[in-house]
Amino acid sequence: MASPSEISDRILEAVMAQKLAPGSRLGEQQLAMLFDCSRTIVREALTRLAARGIVTVSARRGWYVIEPSQDEAREAFEARRVIELGLIRNTGALDKGKLKELKAHLAREKAAVKGTDVGARSFLLGDFHVCLAECLGNSLLADTLRDFTARTTLIAMLYQSSHDAAQSCEDHVQIVAALEKGDRIGAEALMARHIGTVQAHLRLPANSDPLALLRDALAPLNEPSAAQVLRTSKRKPATAGKGKKPIDADDSSSTYLGALL
Repeated sequence: MASPSEISDRILEAVMAQKLAPGSRLGEQQLAMLFDCSRTIVREALTRLAARGIVTVSARRGWYVIEPSQDEAREAFEARRVIELGLIRNTGALDKGKLKELKAHLAREKAAVKGTDVGARSFLLGDFHVCLAECLGNSLLADTLRDFTARTTLIAMLYQSSHDAAQSCEDHVQIVAALEKGDRIGAEALMARHIGTVQAHLRLPANSDPLALLRDALAPLNEPSAAQVLRTSKRKPATAGKGKKPIDADDSSSTYLGALL
């Protein structure tokens, strides 16, 4: 029988591996069957994830994976900048054991990037930041970063990030190389550029007005919508025949039945 911690960890890993998409429903009964436990244990696991901002619950829909808004996406990346740059800035030199651990993680990353297991690749690329925080000696911030990394993974899925996995891995290699040389300023700059590049590759909708479509649909009929104005401006005036003046589309005497339907 699985514990709440084991269930929440498995769900978080599935999110980071891009196996659970934003908006995925998490049924209590189905999860109880999968993990061979009671719905009470499942509910406790989901409640923990809700507190960490990974899942949410609705009275009608039940539990489901969050679907971050554009503002939430921006805040998540800002939070990661504050945490990760601060960790690098305020940490001393890494010892040989921690450097060896980071390099072992990078080796797994490189193998995953060359392989075909998208889930393993996605998980390792995200988990690098958690591993780095642990190696820099702050387990509390590592736990926080794990949650923010899961959120940014969902954001990348939701907004169809075009960031290249191989480039992400190379960024990680350069960050570790700078830390190995004791160049904290350089490592901090590389991390800032890396996070900024990942964010810049999100395909956010151009129109950020959530009411735009509804506002256009409910506009008074005597006020043409933007789409109607565009169509009218592109429409060429029809001619009545050779040598005759163009037919005015607004002329009621020449109204075509199809224009009324």
